[in-house]
Amino acid sequence: MAEMTTREFAAAVARGRKRQEGPLAETAHYDRERDRVIVRLSTGVELGIRPQDVEGLHEATAEDLSEIEIEALGLGLRWPRIDADLYLPALLEGILGSRRWMAQRLGAAGGEVRSARKASAARENGKKGGRPSAGKAKTRIAS
Repeated sequence: MAEMTTREFAAAVARGRKRQEGPLAETAHYDRERDRVIVRLSTGVELGIRPQDVEGLHEATAEDLSEIEIEALGLGLRWPRIDADLYLPALLEGILGSRRWMAQRLGAAGGEVRSARKASAARENGKKGGRPSAGKAKTRIAS
């Protein structure tokens, strides 16, 4: 294990204290009627999170979601039945999964957008024979 300097240790302690000042989870439960994980924060704010929007929870059953543990002094939520964890500071920043998972979700959402401009562009591309296959795509290197 790598050794930590006194300065690094002091910085880590300061970061930990700062995190403890922020909103912490006080209670958490799954609301079956609304299909939401409800988290009550130390600030009095309640969050309702759709399980399908969270990596690790998106395929969980209501039974899996019903058992929630608050960990790390209020900084984490844990679902032991499915071995899933959610870090509260990341949740509050809108980070609901790994970078890859989030990119896939955002890309899928972008692909679902319907607009007159997108429809027009698709029709124009169709007149040209559509999107080239991956094998025939030409790579252009800027000089």
